[in-house]
Amino acid sequence: MAPLDCHTDCVERPLSRALRALGAQVGAHPWPFLLVPVALSAALGAGFAFLSSLEDNDIEGQFTPLGGPAKGERRFVQAHFPTDDARRFSAERLSTEGSFASLLAVARGGGSLLTREAFAELLALDEAVRGLRSPDGAALSFAQLCARSSPGHNCSSANPLLSLVQGGSRIEALLPDLTFPLYVPPLTANPLFLPPFLGGLDLGPGDGPARPVRAAKALRLFYYLQEDEASRRNDSALWLRAFLERIPGVLKSLNLATIQVAYFTSLSRQEEFEKNTKEVVPLFSITYTLTIFFSIMSCSRLDCVRTKVWVAAFGVLSAGLSVVSSFGLLLFCGEPFVVTVANSPFLILGVGVDDMFILVSCWQQTKVKDSVRERMADTYGKAAVSITITTLTDVLAFYIGIATPFQSVQAFCIYTGTAFVFCYLYNLTFLGAVLALNGRREESNRHWLTFMKVNNEPQDSQGCTYNMCCVGGSFDESTGAETEHPMNGFFRKYYGPFLMHSWTKVLVVVLYLIYLGISIFGCTQVQEGIDLRNLASDNSYVIQYYEWEEEYFSEYGPRVMVVVTESKAYWDSSVRADVENCMNALESSSYVNKNLSVSWLRTYQDVAKRMSFNIDDRRLFIDNLATLFGINPDFKWDVYVIATEIIASRFFIQTVNVTTAVDERSLLNELRGLAKDCKVPLMVYHPAFIYFDQYLVIVQDTVQAIVIAAGAMLLISLLLIPNPLCSLWVTFAIASVIVGVAGFMSFWNVNLDSISMINLVICIGFSVDFSAHISYNFVASEKHKVNDKAVDALYILGYPVTQGAISTILGVIVLSMASSYIFRTFFKIMFLVILFGAVHGLIFIPVFLTFFGFCSKMPNRQLPVSAQSSSAGGVPL
Repeated sequence: MAPLDCHTDCVERPLSRALRALGAQVGAHPWPFLLVPVALSAALGAGFAFLSSLEDNDIEGQFTPLGGPAKGERRFVQAHFPTDDARRFSAERLSTEGSFASLLAVARGGGSLLTREAFAELLALDEAVRGLRSPDGAALSFAQLCARSSPGHNCSSANPLLSLVQGGSRIEALLPDLTFPLYVPPLTANPLFLPPFLGGLDLGPGDGPARPVRAAKALRLFYYLQEDEASRRNDSALWLRAFLERIPGVLKSLNLATIQVAYFTSLSRQEEFEKNTKEVVPLFSITYTLTIFFSIMSCSRLDCVRTKVWVAAFGVLSAGLSVVSSFGLLLFCGEPFVVTVANSPFLILGVGVDDMFILVSCWQQTKVKDSVRERMADTYGKAAVSITITTLTDVLAFYIGIATPFQSVQAFCIYTGTAFVFCYLYNLTFLGAVLALNGRREESNRHWLTFMKVNNEPQDSQGCTYNMCCVGGSFDESTGAETEHPMNGFFRKYYGPFLMHSWTKVLVVVLYLIYLGISIFGCTQVQEGIDLRNLASDNSYVIQYYEWEEEYFSEYGPRVMVVVTESKAYWDSSVRADVENCMNALESSSYVNKNLSVSWLRTYQDVAKRMSFNIDDRRLFIDNLATLFGINPDFKWDVYVIATEIIASRFFIQTVNVTTAVDERSLLNELRGLAKDCKVPLMVYHPAFIYFDQYLVIVQDTVQAIVIAAGAMLLISLLLIPNPLCSLWVTFAIASVIVGVAGFMSFWNVNLDSISMINLVICIGFSVDFSAHISYNFVASEKHKVNDKAVDALYILGYPVTQGAISTILGVIVLSMASSYIFRTFFKIMFLVILFGAVHGLIFIPVFLTFFGFCSKMPNRQLPVSAQSSSAGGVPL
């Protein structure tokens, strides 16, 4: 195929000239370029004084989509159905989770809790909890703060069975008549709904709403507190904190023999989540130590003059200064700091030193006898464009991520993207100045540690140790540059030729097909949504509670409100028929148990029929509501009446078998779809829907961000690679890496949520780093045979790609030791991104480029200066 006669270097050439001029200035006057970044970092670092006030780790705010429908539904419920937890409390009617403490008791040895011994311990535990007081001066007790079950002074029941036993009965007396899920206690008319309180059941035969209970392995207690008033909300929070502090001691002192207990409060999830950042801080020191060690080792030479120990150490410092400057600047600007941002320094450190490797590699290709100014100009001419392109792709990928509806993703992207900008600026100034000063040391042939002048030829009169440690400054006389690094020689002499063998290419193609097949299969297995237990660390007390809750209480899902959102004439029989049809439609869902619905309107019609009063008249319908409320006072909170108009009303349906994220998404979509199709304006709501909303946007927004960013990367590659058709390889590599990461993360138990979404956006920036440069250098090579061109590209890039991959993995590897899912997930996906990106850059792309002819020739134009000379480690752009 004839090469295209087109030019795509209109950005590259002037940028290269400008950066070459900058390199010359840094080489001539290094001290200002060294000191200004340090002073700027010190000034911007003062922004960390605002860190504590800008920490925003609200789980709902950070991990649920902005503008989610459930948030609007909650506002409607709160406006039309206010609660009164000081007079008449109903847990199922709460518009939020409520303020509560919970104990989950499980029988030891897998037996039943429905025994006299177990209930004796449960009663003792209940008494101890009710005796706890808040630690403030008022020392408020649970009895003063509890949500009231009636206008009297009774606290809401922790567990209805416990209340019945406290009334004088023994559990053995109740057991023969105990039914599930509905149980009608003696001398009462209203049935108790037991699934929230009793789990791990052995039920007798039957399929109705009242099957006999033979045994139960688990029982749950709820202690709800008042939260309607701000003062009471604060007092309740104090009591809950006292509960968390003292309950371990209470459990130990009771010496429970027949039951084991897990505990949880409405504050637990948030407080445990906030501990994540503190747990990861000690890992920073390990990360910096590992990165400094690797950087020094990979940049070291046996030559005591040519070694780049100081450049490597200051390269890590440059990345650290960029974190301080960027974070300080954003904190000065009032940008909220969330826990996901704590991942950012690990990533910046790993990626930041990559630029240092390229600068060092390009410096090593310059002429040793040239002045430092000329060598710095040549170094920047070769490397700075590459660094610019890499930074541009990474920053663009992160800033595109700001458009997502998850604040946790937005904060991470803006902090990390800004840090990459500072990292780029500091590498060209601060690190460049260090490289120039190190060049002056080399120019005068001084030792890297003592800075004393040394001989450049071995001294026969001295021993081997002296000649090894105190003699240096040699270089390749034939090229005028430093001696070739052994790793570059490995890629040129051994690895490249091996990869170009015909049988190796066949093996690579087979390997890629296997990789692609496994990845595509994995993509079909990805689970959506964040599991709230993953917001706590592995050793948190809430994990046991979550595990038992899932094991024993997962059969019955949320009790969903069905809200009629507009004023309707319920006294009109046709309106009542429409409402009934809507309820029947909702109850037809496979996720709804129609026998467990609660409808004030159905009850009202039954009462009217039984008592023979007319409800087809507006006045009579409104006046006789008092009769309904007398029979079931809770219905008063389900009908919003003003004068003779019912502004809104609500009913309840009971969901079942909602056990996975797929079930939660299907339930939400199905119920909302059925409500939308009703003649009556309906809305379905439950506090859990706030979190279910993420399923509606997570896949769509992730794909949208990836497509937009990939398109932007393709545009950048068109400016970067002289042959436009070869840019298709960049797009191919981006898509391939993303598919691989998305597929393999399902095998590593990582869900598609706002946390992994961050990393999938990162994939784009890093995948283009490897593929674009390999493609460019393949095209730019002056070799004639495609195999030789591939070997040439690997010779130029093989070692820097390896260095960059290892340094980035070292930057995040300590996160694998974190006890938090958030940080482990970040490590897992970053590991996959770097691994697959490096495999594409070092194995797949070099082989695939040799299969087609359209990338084998450059357009008919003068190659840029940087493309005409080989670089041992830089990317010649």
